[in-house]
Amino acid sequence: MPDTPSVPTPHDSTPGEPEPRPSDTPAPPGAVPATPAGAVPATPAGAVPATPAGAVPATPAGAVPATVPMAKHGGAAPPAPPQARAAAHSGRPGGPGPRNPWGPPPRAETWLTRLRPGPPARVTGPTLWAVLATALLSALLLGDGLGLNLVIVAVPAILAATFAARAAGRRPRPWTLVCAAGGLALLAVPALRDAGWPTFLAIVSALVLTAFALHGGGGWPSILFGPIGLIDSLGSGTTWAWRGLRDRADGSRGRWGPAVRTTGVAVVLLVVFGALFAGADAAFADLLGALIPDLSLDQTPWRLSFFLLGLFGAIAVARTAAAPLRWDRMVIPPGRARARWEWALPLIVLNLLFAAFNAVQLGVLFGGYDKVLAETDLTYSEYARQGFWQLLTATLLTLVVIGLALRWAPRADARDRTLVRAVLGTLCVLTLVVVASALRRMDLYVDAYGLTRLRVSVAAMEIWLGAVILLIMAAGILGARLLPRALAVSAAVAVVAFGVVSPDALVAERNVERYDRLGKIDLPYLEGLSADAVPALDRLPEPQRSCALLDIEARLRGDDGGWYATSWSEARARAILADRGIDRSGANCGRPSREDDYDPYADGAFYGTP
Repeated sequence: MPDTPSVPTPHDSTPGEPEPRPSDTPAPPGAVPATPAGAVPATPAGAVPATPAGAVPATPAGAVPATVPMAKHGGAAPPAPPQARAAAHSGRPGGPGPRNPWGPPPRAETWLTRLRPGPPARVTGPTLWAVLATALLSALLLGDGLGLNLVIVAVPAILAATFAARAAGRRPRPWTLVCAAGGLALLAVPALRDAGWPTFLAIVSALVLTAFALHGGGGWPSILFGPIGLIDSLGSGTTWAWRGLRDRADGSRGRWGPAVRTTGVAVVLLVVFGALFAGADAAFADLLGALIPDLSLDQTPWRLSFFLLGLFGAIAVARTAAAPLRWDRMVIPPGRARARWEWALPLIVLNLLFAAFNAVQLGVLFGGYDKVLAETDLTYSEYARQGFWQLLTATLLTLVVIGLALRWAPRADARDRTLVRAVLGTLCVLTLVVVASALRRMDLYVDAYGLTRLRVSVAAMEIWLGAVILLIMAAGILGARLLPRALAVSAAVAVVAFGVVSPDALVAERNVERYDRLGKIDLPYLEGLSADAVPALDRLPEPQRSCALLDIEARLRGDDGGWYATSWSEARARAILADRGIDRSGANCGRPSREDDYDPYADGAFYGTP
């Protein structure tokens, strides 16, 4: 056996230590002292027992090897075994305890900490370039109006989210792809239609679907709270992007100079030769004016605002894609199941009330208006108008009742589940009759006084609520696991359909048909419609046609947005007005008397101004 090198102890040169007794016989070199079974070899204070090279000191089963204390004069103690270090950090029973016994105890995990993911992956160069492209396109394109520019700005933002998610190891799932496609479809509404209110609804819905795509969850917490994750990423995303930009700048200083010089030379060449060609040909100058945004100095604050909006919006999207909040970790405990009679009896009574109401409504729907009007002393329009708001409220409250009943209904055995399906299914069917009655009343009211924006909006909402009830009935049969996602998709489809159908065009068509049938029309209201209504209003005879189109034509002349800020409806309206023209004098646009066509309730908060 080779000689084992001696291990100096920290106290070899320390005065005051006792010398070995003369009777102690040193062990031969390389020999291991004999030790009784189960005993720990005795070691002088401060000394390290000699161990053959590469050997592990013998330790009794279950014991933790003793560690050598730190030397007084700079001697290094050997490291503790991994198990001891782990126990010291975690403070588990049996370990040495926490590193700082006087410090605060470790924080207990809460629902908020469970939602927080780990630190995001380092931001990559493609992500930063996509964020910068989003900010620049927002500054250049969004200041002139809304149209195809929203889709153009959304493309680099989607790329930023894709690059950030790929760097974090996330891969797209079918739900993510569905939400992303739905968001782009919603942003196509401003490119097709001119009306502002469907555009606003489409933009808000696109942001909500973007949050769904980034978080990826499919439960109720993800659907209800997903959009909050984008707001949460605004602050942390800015810090994340700044650190990534600083790290990349420190490692690529030599590449910035050539890139800046190349970009500067290209810009100078484009400006110089573009100005020369524009001065040489008026048609080419008009083409450049239509393609290049207006970069006048008076719009600098406005465009700076859009630059910051695009910058921080893209950063929030990328940061959420890298490390989203885990909303699916939020556990919603089920409600305490009630007794069978305690929850079923109130719903059975409610079903009987719905059945009695629907019996009357079915008679009305099949032509029993004369009898109902004679008994109530109401006019035709008053009866049609009277109950729509109440029926809409009843539909919304029914959805609340169904949700509470599902939370408290017993689910112990098959009989309880069958009773739940029977009672709630009957309530859903009766609610569908209420929805049909509300829509029928709205149709009668429109026949009497015409269609307005608010009337078509609440009718569309009532139709969507009917679709929600059908989805709830399907979930009761097939299972409710996909119900949150199905409701989100149905809402997005409804918003897209609402924008594509064009409410302003529908309002104009119904009012033109009413004028052809009854000779009554409300020109002051039609003048406030958007360019979507021009094809329908163009069918009116003169002077009603010019009077209805006068304000719309003035707005189109004053809107000089580029191709990227012009919707398809605006382009079509300009073509119609340029082809046929209108009388701009307005001399024959005196407002007709409205005594025979006045709706005393049309100026209210619910039905809008006719």
